Amino acid sequence: MERYEMETFLALADELHFGRTAVRLRVTTARVSQVIGKLERRVGAPLFERTSRSVALTPIGQRLHDDLRPAFDRLEAALAAAVAAGRGVSGTLRVGFVGAAAEQLMVRATDAFRLRHPGCEVAVREAPMDEALARLRADTLDVLIACLPLAGPDLANGPVLLSEPRMLAVPAGHAFAARGWVSVEDLARVEVLQAPCSLPDHWREPGSPRLTPGGLAIEAGRSAATFPEILAMVGAGLGVFPVGAHATRAYERSDVTFVPFHDTPPLDWGPVWRASRVNARIRAFAEAAAPAPRAVRA
Repeated sequence: MERYEMETFLALADELHFGRTAVRLRVTTARVSQVIGKLERRVGAPLFERTSRSVALTPIGQRLHDDLRPAFDRLEAALAAAVAAGRGVSGTLRVGFVGAAAEQLMVRATDAFRLRHPGCEVAVREAPMDEALARLRADTLDVLIACLPLAGPDLANGPVLLSEPRMLAVPAGHAFAARGWVSVEDLARVEVLQAPCSLPDHWREPGSPRLTPGGLAIEAGRSAATFPEILAMVGAGLGVFPVGAHATRAYERSDVTFVPFHDTPPLDWGPVWRASRVNARIRAFAEAAAPAPRAVRA
C-alpha cells in the first residue's frame, strides 16, 4: 500500500464520512472514493458499508484497520522523529488550552519550556471546549492542555500536570448546597447541564444513556458551549454541572455553590498531542512540563 492509500483508509475509518475525510486530507470527496475503491478491488471485498446516511467498517475493513493503525503510527512517528532529530528543537510550538486550570498549567509549562529551549517560539491559543480536539486533529495546534485521558487511536496523552478533586456546581439555593458532599448517584436526581466532555466515560456505559455507577439514569439537561455560560445557567437554577476544584477559585460566584464529590477519582490535566505528529518540540515540551517528583495536587 502507498502511504496516501493508508492515510486515506485510516482517515475514513476515523471520520466514517467521505466529506469530512476529504476536508481533513485536503482532497476532493471523489478522490477519497477513488482511493477506497482501488483498495477494495485489491482486497477483493468491501472495506466499508455505505448507505445514504452512514458509513461503517466491514469486518474485513475493521481487521485491516486494527492491523494497519499501529504500523502506520510507528512509521509516522519514526519519520517525524528523524526529521525532528535533524532539525533540533526550533521553530514554533503551538500550545492550546481549555479553561482556567489549563491556562495556569500552560503558563507554568511554557515558562519551563522557554527556559530550556530559548530558540523555540511558543504560540499560545485558547481553545473553546467544543473546538479544542478538532483544532488539534486539524493540525492548527501541536499540543492541547486539557482533561486527561483523551481517548482515541490517534491521540497520545502526556504526563499529569495537575490532579484535583471533583466538585458539583449547584445553584446557591439548591438543597445540595447545604450538604458537605455529594455522590455520583445524586446526579440521577437533578438535571445535569451538557457541554463537550462534561461527563467522563467511566460514569456511563458505552453506547447507552448516561448512567450512574449504580445504573440510575442521568437526565441530560440544556447545552452550553463555554464554561462561563454553564455557570450562568447553574446560577439561574437551570441545572448542575461537575467541575474540577480549580473552579472554586477561578470562577467564584455568589449564585453558585461548589460541593465536593466523595466517590469520584480526581480530575487529571495534562498535555495531549496527535501520536502521528510527535516531534522534538512536543517531546521537549512534555519533558519540561512534567512535574517532579509527582503531580501537583490542587
